[in-house]
Amino acid sequence: MTGKRLTDIKKNIDREKIYDIKDALSVLKENAKAKFNETIDVSIKLTIDAKKTDQNVRGSIALPHGTGRTCRVAVVARGDKAAEATSAGAEIVGGEELIEQIVKGELNFDACVATPDMMPLMSKAARVLGPRGLMPNPKFGTVTNDIAAVVASLKKGRVNFKNEKASIIHAPVGKSSFTVEQLQDNIDALLAEVKNLKPAAVKATYIKSMHISSTQGPALKCAF
Repeated sequence: MTGKRLTDIKKNIDREKIYDIKDALSVLKENAKAKFNETIDVSIKLTIDAKKTDQNVRGSIALPHGTGRTCRVAVVARGDKAAEATSAGAEIVGGEELIEQIVKGELNFDACVATPDMMPLMSKAARVLGPRGLMPNPKFGTVTNDIAAVVASLKKGRVNFKNEKASIIHAPVGKSSFTVEQLQDNIDALLAEVKNLKPAAVKATYIKSMHISSTQGPALKCAF
């Protein structure tokens, strides 16, 4: 983003204001002037203690209107489940040979799914997939025998999320080309799922703040 463009955008916003979600989305869309379709992201600050395992929050949700991006899915499976993955539209399907490719750093995909029987073999790929947030996980629904449904959900716009060490959840909720209503629907769905996952150990306020931003735009603080 150029200095002039950033200055122009700042003129149109109030950084101290707590925006209604729809108002914030309207401002971000009006100022999304990049030559590409900017991603709209949500950052949710939680009051959890991320150092305590019983307070960590992670989940997965298929957004009503998807994310606006193409998701390339890899499936680690054998036999009928491998055939099911291919029929469902997975771009990369394989068993032990695919695991070896992953270990070598060949990551031509955005999401990875595995059947339960393949998970013992997947341990060798954890050091490659884990840091990138791609390791199949039952809590995300990506360790499953229901391959067709999960692949379809991922390609539609399923989002996996988890809090960072700073107790913040980041998630894409669409593109600047989406309507305000579509983005609002996606944000509402994400918020509902995050609230549904409130740890039992958190007794008081759970969500501290929320910001919405675009790829090259400012972060606007929003009511939730």
